[in-house]
Amino acid sequence: MKLLVVEDEALLRHHLRTRLGDSGHVVEAVANAEEALYQAEQYNHDLAVIDLGLPGMGGLDLIRQLRSAGKSFPILILTARGNWQDKVEGLAAGADDYVVKPFQYEELEARLHALLRRSSGFTQASITAGPLLLDLNRKQGMLAGQPLGLTAFEYRILEYLMRHHQQVVAKDRLMEQLYPDDGERDPNVVEVLVGRIRRKLEAAEGFRPIETVRGLGYLFTERCR
Repeated sequence: MKLLVVEDEALLRHHLRTRLGDSGHVVEAVANAEEALYQAEQYNHDLAVIDLGLPGMGGLDLIRQLRSAGKSFPILILTARGNWQDKVEGLAAGADDYVVKPFQYEELEARLHALLRRSSGFTQASITAGPLLLDLNRKQGMLAGQPLGLTAFEYRILEYLMRHHQQVVAKDRLMEQLYPDDGERDPNVVEVLVGRIRRKLEAAEGFRPIETVRGLGYLFTERCR
């Protein structure tokens, strides 16, 4: 999943980018609200982590602007302000959850996973479609009970397609799940990865859930739950 982190403390911003990246996410990490608004306007994100105590425009105003602009991705507030009034104000501004500093990274990651699951319409820590099971916590795929042997990039593509099953997903949208920067993107990479995923899935006879929609992108046709 592609995450937007807005945190002005440089060391914490670095740690969040590193830890969330190690957990399999593509992370854009910025230091202020103005950079965050630019990122949100130019790119698609699946979730944002926003500090309230930002320089210039504060985190609450940033959240309000994102919601006013129609950005519907989940937002988790990360801040040193721990009283209940601040929590209520943050949630009222449009945030979905709240973590107070100092925090345990494991709690933050668990809350992020929960928000991502709910935003995709899933309540469990796994997604199933026919013989395919995707473990969202372990970042692993199982096909008919056997490990699928996905690479990190293959897993990201497959997870995104399954989270958006029955929807046509553009190639550019899938590319954003792999690289944070435009300069690193090769348009042929997605085609290669989807081809490899298809071959692995077809090991279960007749299971071909990924269709190419010419000129538009890819469609995961199986219903997921």
